[in-house]
Amino acid sequence: MTSARMSALASLRGSIERIEAQSGSPSLARAALGHAELDAALQGGLALGAVHEVFCEGGRQSAAATGFVAGLARRVTPRRPLIWVRQDFSEREVGRLSMSGLAELGLDPRRLVMVRASDVEDALRTTADALACDAVGAVVLEVWGETHKLDLVASRKLTLAAQGAGVTGVLLRIAASPAPSTAETRWIVRAAHSPPASPWQMWGAPLFDAELVRNRHGPLGRWIMEWKCDECLFSEFTAADSQSVAAAPAHRPHQARAQLQDRLAG
Repeated sequence: MTSARMSALASLRGSIERIEAQSGSPSLARAALGHAELDAALQGGLALGAVHEVFCEGGRQSAAATGFVAGLARRVTPRRPLIWVRQDFSEREVGRLSMSGLAELGLDPRRLVMVRASDVEDALRTTADALACDAVGAVVLEVWGETHKLDLVASRKLTLAAQGAGVTGVLLRIAASPAPSTAETRWIVRAAHSPPASPWQMWGAPLFDAELVRNRHGPLGRWIMEWKCDECLFSEFTAADSQSVAAAPAHRPHQARAQLQDRLAG
């Protein structure tokens, strides 16, 4: 039994070394995200057939992180099915994912398969099986809170499955701290303030404060990115306030100062 385990461990290590060697290849397929500076840092875009991690600070940032992950999934799998695996605990904490909301972001609900898992072990098992299916475009694993089940060994197994079938995996970690893993990239996502909307608009475009804290083959960085729902891509955001501001009465400066002093005195 001991020799069999040692042989299996040696085989697993050899497979991991081959995957890590392949991940450094310049021919690795990538999906451009649309943000020029970010795509350059990622050497052309998000690596396909790899595992990526997205973290957020507690439940208060879960909506922003979920929207960011939805954008990543839309970029890497525009036509193939998307499998979204969630813990039951996530649904109890933040509710169900809105299909109409995902549709507004550009995801086709008809290509989305939602899977509810009773615990982390079931979620990991389901994710590994989905990543091993080459008919799938991408798999999202949403896990809430700290867990020792999602360790380096589990991360390597997911990477093996993703690399073998060419399916992209995205781990959405809510209220958890980053730990050693085989992820190609790791992000910390926060909500960014949307600019004032035009009078004929109900709300502004989704804005994300995305910090790239791990990049296996490129630099790190932090960007404020806007998600273009119609074009289904990320773009650069310039914080220019287009609203007009009332000008001071330049033709009567002395009267303006006097009125201001009266108001302050009153």
